[in-house]
Amino acid sequence: MIYGIGTDICDVRRIRASLERHGPRFAQKILSEAELAVWAKRSERWPERGIRYLATRFSAKEAFSKAIGLGLRMPMSWKLCELNNLRSGQPVIVLHGGLKAWFDERRLSAHVSVTDETDYAASFVVVETQGTP
Repeated sequence: MIYGIGTDICDVRRIRASLERHGPRFAQKILSEAELAVWAKRSERWPERGIRYLATRFSAKEAFSKAIGLGLRMPMSWKLCELNNLRSGQPVIVLHGGLKAWFDERRLSAHVSVTDETDYAASFVVVETQGTP
C-alpha cells in the first residue's frame, strides 16, 4: 500500500550559486560522508558533473522528505538520507541512524527516480508499507 509520494524539481543554477556563495560547506550540509566523497571526485574531474550530482541528491532528499510526510523535521535530516546507485545504475535510498529506525519501525520501503537536464534536476519518490504493521 502506498504510504506517500513525493516529487521535487531543483534549479541547477540555484545549486551552482549556493556553491559559489558558500563553497564546500553547502555540499557538506546536504551530503552524507559517502556522497561527499563521490561529489568531490566528480567535481575534481568535471565541475559541472559535481554540481549536477549535488542537485540530484538535493532533489531526491526533498522528494523523500515529502513522501514520508515529515519535510525536514526530525528524524529526517539531510545527512541521514543518502542516495546511492546499484551496480545497474538504479538509484536507491539508504537511511541511517534515527531516520532508519523510524522508517524500519513503520515497515516502509522507498522507490526513487532521479533525472537532470541542463537547468533542472527532478526526483520522484514512492514510499510503500510492507505487510501489516
